[in-house]
Amino acid sequence: MMETRISGIPCIVDYTIRGKYVPAKIHAPPEFCHEAEYPEVEFTVCDRNGRPAPWLEKKMTYEDQQRIEAEILEQHEED
Repeated sequence: MMETRISGIPCIVDYTIRGKYVPAKIHAPPEFCHEAEYPEVEFTVCDRNGRPAPWLEKKMTYEDQQRIEAEILEQHEED
């Protein structure tokens, strides 16, 4: 779980990360090159007591979602 804000409202996101970052392989003939693979991030927005908050999730913008996913991945790298 991680603390964050959506529309200025403090909240918690409960998240799951699947997979890991695999860098692109481009130093080979084209048939052996591969694009980078990124982990999948899924999260649920919760209030500060840890209860799911669908009302707050509806306020989330695309920018909020991208920022939260980046924060989750950053925290995951630190752990």
